[in-house]
Amino acid sequence: MTPSSQKLRTPRKTSFLRNGRRWEKQRAWSAQEHHLPAIRWQRPSQILINQSCQFSIGGHLSPWPTYTSGQTILHNRKPCSDDCRKRAGSWQQQPLGTTKPWYLEQLENYLRKELLLLDLGTDSAQELRLQPYREIFEFFIEDFKTYKPLLSSIKNAYEVMLAHQREKIRALEPLKAKLVTVNEDCNERILAMRAEERYEISMLKKEKMNLLKLIDKKNEEKISLQTEVTKLRKKLAEEYLHYLTERDARKILIADLNELRYQREDMSLAQSPGIWGEDPVKLTLALKMTRQDLTRTQMELNTMKANFGDVVPRRDFEMQEKTNRDLQEQLDSLRDDYEEVRKEHEILLQLHMSTLKERDQFYSELQEIQRTSTPRPDWTKCEDVVSGGPDRWHMLAEGKNSDQLVDVLLEEIGEGLLREKDFFPGLGYGEAIPPFLRFDGIVENKKPTKKDVVNLLKDAWKERLAEEQKEKFPDFFFNFLERRFGPGDAMAWAYTIFENIKLFRSNEVMSQFYAVLMGKSSEIVYIKHKETVAQLLKEMTNVDSQNEGLLTMEQLSTVLKSIFPFKKEEKIQELMEAGGWHPNSSNADFLNYRSLFMEDEEGQSMHFVQKLWEQYMDEKDEYLQELKQELGLELRDEVTLRKVREALMNIDPGLDKQTLNSYLSQAFQLPVTELPEEGEKEEGIVTRLQAALEQLQMADIRRMGAREHEPAS
Repeated sequence: MTPSSQKLRTPRKTSFLRNGRRWEKQRAWSAQEHHLPAIRWQRPSQILINQSCQFSIGGHLSPWPTYTSGQTILHNRKPCSDDCRKRAGSWQQQPLGTTKPWYLEQLENYLRKELLLLDLGTDSAQELRLQPYREIFEFFIEDFKTYKPLLSSIKNAYEVMLAHQREKIRALEPLKAKLVTVNEDCNERILAMRAEERYEISMLKKEKMNLLKLIDKKNEEKISLQTEVTKLRKKLAEEYLHYLTERDARKILIADLNELRYQREDMSLAQSPGIWGEDPVKLTLALKMTRQDLTRTQMELNTMKANFGDVVPRRDFEMQEKTNRDLQEQLDSLRDDYEEVRKEHEILLQLHMSTLKERDQFYSELQEIQRTSTPRPDWTKCEDVVSGGPDRWHMLAEGKNSDQLVDVLLEEIGEGLLREKDFFPGLGYGEAIPPFLRFDGIVENKKPTKKDVVNLLKDAWKERLAEEQKEKFPDFFFNFLERRFGPGDAMAWAYTIFENIKLFRSNEVMSQFYAVLMGKSSEIVYIKHKETVAQLLKEMTNVDSQNEGLLTMEQLSTVLKSIFPFKKEEKIQELMEAGGWHPNSSNADFLNYRSLFMEDEEGQSMHFVQKLWEQYMDEKDEYLQELKQELGLELRDEVTLRKVREALMNIDPGLDKQTLNSYLSQAFQLPVTELPEEGEKEEGIVTRLQAALEQLQMADIRRMGAREHEPAS
């Protein structure tokens, strides 16, 4: 026998978990209730003696029931008595009985009685059934001190797993009920849909049979009509031949009759040759009557000449009447044009007078400003102050007015101050603080370059566009920083990015991101602008059939007019000039259109794309100003949804219903599904005009059709 097995068989004392008296009372009560023989209580010392002799005789664990030879249960023996030592040798030599250990029988009896006491008719019967087994296992844990840690860890592992499974079952019970309900609803809907489909199928079959009968009937009518048409054509041909024959016969008959009449006259003249000489009175009377007819005819002719000598032919009259009508229409048109010109002349005179007054007023203001204002600043002094020297200052100041140069100078100064800061103070947790800046304490300034900030913002836009479930933009921005830099540095990067985009307003990427982040503009504005730029590049690429990257100015103008059909001609000219066209240049000059869409390392677009964005913002302001003028209200006045709908349709007749509803939803901050139909409860929805215009300013608003009395370009 190995040392390890000897160690396992080393005798040890055991103790019972439960108090002796309490255990005896419980077992006696259970036995009385179920008419079972009560277990006689033994003192713990007696149990220890019995267990010692039962499980360890001669320093070995009891082999029951591994071996067929049993052992004799000793009662009321101390573990260290002489009888045990004397019997140790005899136990090894003589075979023992096959009786179970007394401690095992006690545990089995206890388990059976506890199971009989349970009420297995309840829902928690399985939980109650585990309790007796749990108590038996606790007895083992307490009695076997050597294996107590291992057994305790096993018990705890099972208890934790049971608790976890109970929690999962408890959490899944509502889902099970909901699943049953949903299953029933789905089954009912499926049955209803099947019944409806069967009804529709039956109706369609009936309709099909009726249509087939109708088709057969029409086919029969068609065949009968064709037969009747054939008969009528045959009859018509016969009648035609009959009437043709009759016509020929009639002509022949008339010719024969004339021939007979001529023959008879000739015969009568031949029979009486002296008829003219024999009747002079008749001839005289005929001459007299002829002369009277001649006189009367001459008089009628003179009367006709006197009455109708100045009358023109009807054809000439109609031609003159038509010419007169055309001249009258031209005269009316010229009169209308004259009235319009006269009115325009009066308006121009009034405008001229008002312009003269404004000129005098501006001249007075100019003299006052020249008298009181400070001299114009010498911006060349900034060349030695700005980092990078004169070259960089000339690059920054190119094409900018004084106000823009002040912004550039402030950005340069702010950039230096921002670089010197190592930490930012937290803004706290107030409601006015944006969610991504709510923090107490100080946060580190990461000090990235402008290029790093621009690249980070572009990555944020890419992830935002790829996002399926849209969350609020400030929450998305902070979550993006957490994913990029981890939760520990996300707040520091949020403060750093915020301070940079708030400072560099002249940077296109930063200013647009700042407007969307602070709720001053909708992100759909940025997305639509990028889509417009991409569509413009795609159209230019399609026109460039040789794929050389070159377009003529005429092709550029055609592409711009096709993409922006409602832009005015001067706006198209501005875009072409921003692209490199000049009034004195030829339309055949080539332009590298791909260079128009390039960006520098700080994300700044070329002048062409910037001009496109400026025109979009100007057109939006002009559109909203037209809306305000159409409403004819002050900013503080209230306006109803019906008036806004009518005003939008008046200034932009090309608006479709979907776009109009989206504009109204943005202006009144209502979901599109909650907007009433036209004419229904529109008077009850009211908002201030200023609030409505501010909401529309944030959204993607653009003209969808040509203005009244203005053709599309």
